[in-house]
Amino acid sequence: MNASTMARKAYANPAQPTRTPRGMEYELFARITHRLKDAVDGGATNFVQLAQAVYENRRLWTALASDVALPENALPEMLRARIFYLNEFTQLHSRKVLAGRASAAVLVEINTSIMRGLRADGGTQ
Repeated sequence: MNASTMARKAYANPAQPTRTPRGMEYELFARITHRLKDAVDGGATNFVQLAQAVYENRRLWTALASDVALPENALPEMLRARIFYLNEFTQLHSRKVLAGRASAAVLVEINTSIMRGLRADGGTQ
């Protein structure tokens, strides 16, 4: 499928719901978490796949931490602090995963919990 076909398909359905920022966050978490889960389920057979998934997850969490660190972020301060802490944990644990000293399953669990929170607040519309 080429870009033109994909664009027509995306814009052809006016009934398709408009994505909110929460919905887009959910979709991003879902995509990255799926890649992590595939890498975990594949075991140690494909380190490149695991490294790529961990890298994408670290980028996501770095972006989230940067966002919640901004003074103009509208989230409650306690939630911002928790997200920032999860970023620190994710970064540390990711290094252990890449060194072969830990499983990426914990990263999947964290992301899945975040997705549940986004979904509970109407995250896909």
